[in-house]
Amino acid sequence: MSQIFTKILLIGLRTKLFHIVLLAFFLTIGNQVVFGQEIKASDSLKLNKKNTIDSPKIETKSDSILSVKDSIAIIAKKDSIKKKPLLEGIVNRKAKDYEKIDQKKKQVTLYNQAELYYTDIELKAGIIVFDYDKDEVYAGRIKDSLGNYTQYPIFKQGSNVVEPDSIRFNFKTKKALIWNSRTKQGEMNIKAEISKRENDSVYFMKNARITTSKNIDDPEYYFLVRKIKFVPKKKVVAGLTNLYIADVPTPVGLPFAYFPMSEESISGFIMPTPGQSNRQGYFLQNGGYYFALSDNYDLAVIGDYFTNGSYALRGESSYAKRYKFNGRVNLRYENNIQSEKGFPDYAVSKQYNIQWSHNQDPKASADSRFAASVNLGSSQYFRQSLNLANIGASLNNNLSSSVSYSKTFKSVPQVNLSLSATHNQNTNTEQINMTLPTLQASVDRIFPFASDDAPKKGFIKNINFQYNLRGENRISTADSLFFKPQMFRDAKTGFQHSIPLSTNFKVFKHFSVTTSANYEEVWTLNTIDKKFNSLENRVITEDLKGFDAYRTYNFNTSIGTTIYGTFDFGEDKKIQAIRHVMRPSLSYSYLPSFDQYYDTYAIDATGNNYADFTRFEGSIFGVPSNNFASNLGFNLSNTFEAKVRDEKSKKDEPKKIMLLNNFNISTNYNLAADSLKLAPFRLSGGTMLFNQKMNINFGTTLDPYAIDNAGRRIEKFNIDNNGSLLRMTSANMTINYSFSSNDLKEGNKTGQTSDQTALNGGRDDGLFGTAVDLSDSRQSLFNKKEGDEEKESNNEWYNTDLPWDFQLAYSVTYNNSNRQNEISSQSVMVNGNVELAPRWKVGLSSGYDFKQNGVTFTQFRFERDLESWRMSFNWVPYGPNAYWGFFIGITSSVLSDIKWEKRNVPDRVFR
Repeated sequence: MSQIFTKILLIGLRTKLFHIVLLAFFLTIGNQVVFGQEIKASDSLKLNKKNTIDSPKIETKSDSILSVKDSIAIIAKKDSIKKKPLLEGIVNRKAKDYEKIDQKKKQVTLYNQAELYYTDIELKAGIIVFDYDKDEVYAGRIKDSLGNYTQYPIFKQGSNVVEPDSIRFNFKTKKALIWNSRTKQGEMNIKAEISKRENDSVYFMKNARITTSKNIDDPEYYFLVRKIKFVPKKKVVAGLTNLYIADVPTPVGLPFAYFPMSEESISGFIMPTPGQSNRQGYFLQNGGYYFALSDNYDLAVIGDYFTNGSYALRGESSYAKRYKFNGRVNLRYENNIQSEKGFPDYAVSKQYNIQWSHNQDPKASADSRFAASVNLGSSQYFRQSLNLANIGASLNNNLSSSVSYSKTFKSVPQVNLSLSATHNQNTNTEQINMTLPTLQASVDRIFPFASDDAPKKGFIKNINFQYNLRGENRISTADSLFFKPQMFRDAKTGFQHSIPLSTNFKVFKHFSVTTSANYEEVWTLNTIDKKFNSLENRVITEDLKGFDAYRTYNFNTSIGTTIYGTFDFGEDKKIQAIRHVMRPSLSYSYLPSFDQYYDTYAIDATGNNYADFTRFEGSIFGVPSNNFASNLGFNLSNTFEAKVRDEKSKKDEPKKIMLLNNFNISTNYNLAADSLKLAPFRLSGGTMLFNQKMNINFGTTLDPYAIDNAGRRIEKFNIDNNGSLLRMTSANMTINYSFSSNDLKEGNKTGQTSDQTALNGGRDDGLFGTAVDLSDSRQSLFNKKEGDEEKESNNEWYNTDLPWDFQLAYSVTYNNSNRQNEISSQSVMVNGNVELAPRWKVGLSSGYDFKQNGVTFTQFRFERDLESWRMSFNWVPYGPNAYWGFFIGITSSVLSDIKWEKRNVPDRVFR
């Protein structure tokens, strides 16, 4: 019998079935796998002996013998039963202190800096309990050594982030129960006592706080919503809603509310602002509709309406394409009515303004570039507009525009081509000058006597020439004729060709000589003819159309050098040395007379009196010279620099201070003139003082000749006419000083105004105040930009340090051209801002005109930063632009309609 069992055992050992059963037994006993982590059998026994998993047993009768065929059938049956996986993916986890596995409760506990990752879900908390039997996870805070709660849970799924006190989440149903959840959607922060997550797109909340404050746990304001339905990145639908300020309920409430949460732009209505004007009556301003047309461009259509019939329409659009270009377009039209029909002061004013800015990204193209900066329209728009309080723009008397395209051809030699349209408008004279278009082309310099890789030394090798072409279609018209047929009839067209030839070389090692000759040819389609009309008894100028041309040339040469001088005072002195650099130069220019292009005409009926004229008068590129000129010029430039001992330097290195940036003296002597050969001396200079904060520029003109009683220069030196050696005919000086309390900080800039001020033509230093955009009062009066460093939120007043900035501009002009000996103009302008407390700012812009003995434009600014809110008061106390405005409201664009605004706009008088 024993032999039979021995044979059966040997047969079993040889069979593959026995190996499979034996391997399965040892794998079952030796290792168990729970949620992706391998746990050894010894560890399982340490936790609880009952937690060990017994090996599968096969029941057999004692008197029966298990055959190989039966064993295979049993195992095949077990293999055919496939269990459904518990989870959709692997659960990765870690913790700082410990991981505890309880197989009886089927839970895994992670403690201290616990993290759990499953599919697109990330969970971080102080403690995490994972129930793999119920497919649920629990996360919460833990206490530190002082008993304070730390390590709040952070639940993230995709781009949605929730930061609660505790959370319970089911992996299968995707439902969650959240206590004190904190989530951010765009500019909105939401905190709810209890939140129920139905799925990844719908949340239900109870007693939720909605705010734009950055401090979500202790906001300065919030909307308390009893019940809420929250769809991430789309909307919030709320029930009974109340506004709380500093945890104090206000009577502001709604039975229901809707808050858009989309991260993309959404079309919608723009609520208007009501008000009252003395001349136009009651009004609704800046109401309209916003069109979210695309991710690359948008459009806002805004309008104003006044009860006396005045109205305004505006279209504003911004566009951008990454790595290509960006720009902005503003179209404005206003129909302003003053008083009523039948009254003597009744007037109607129709104004418009077009603004367009386009910037091309440098990465878009290396060889071509397109740019635009347009600001054109009615000359009186900024003075009569009912929607702007931009004093800088109203005082500015010039509007300019430019649209240009340039292209570089990588040929040999290189060719540059540009096409542009320009516009310049004087708002006082209402005169407009335009070029539609201007063509410019140039061929790079060519050195005919030197190879490209050889050094260019000497007179011959440095000879070079190039070709330049400029063509213009110039239009000069008035504001009232802008874009009317007469405007184009008066256009003048011409082309200018120039070929400059030049070379440079050194003589006597230290003298640089430059010699050049220039040839010009001008083509024009507009000429004139003058003749005396005996019937009308006057000279008549007739405009002629047709091609004509003239050619000119000139010659110039100059020689100059640089002289260095140093005055040493000793290294033990405060001022160790002063360095003086002189750059004298002597030049000569030759211009022949081109009298072949000149004719004569009779100036009276006698026929005995004649005058010269050229048919090219009025040409856009000037006229050929009728006088022979041979001028000898002199120029001397000077700079002064000091070497001063630096007490703060650790290496005892001196520092350099610029004493005089430049001091220039220039004059010229006309060798071909019969009299008055010596021109007046022109002296000009400039320097920077007080750590480069004060910029001083000055200039004067000194004439060696005397004048007669009519103020004309005579052939007699002033010293021979009982005067001084040189007679001062004019002088001017300007001082600009800009400094602040934190000038030592890098990157600090003071005196900058808002974008709206510069965009509409105002000064960029704030000396004429800052612009007030009545369509968006959320903009700071002190040019606080989005992304600026936020200061600490506190109400403590400064003890010794009050942050401030200050700008000063002083200008004086002296005139003595006809023995007036007077100050023709003298004025000073100041602009300053002081931060009284961390969130309190006051500002002042004013000035004084010493010639007119009066105060210039004055503006007071007050602003209180309420973190999520802003309160401001802007006041212009007197003058034609008298204005005051008060604003308090939420700074976020999402809730920009929650505000209170009151203002008294200037009374515009239309003429």
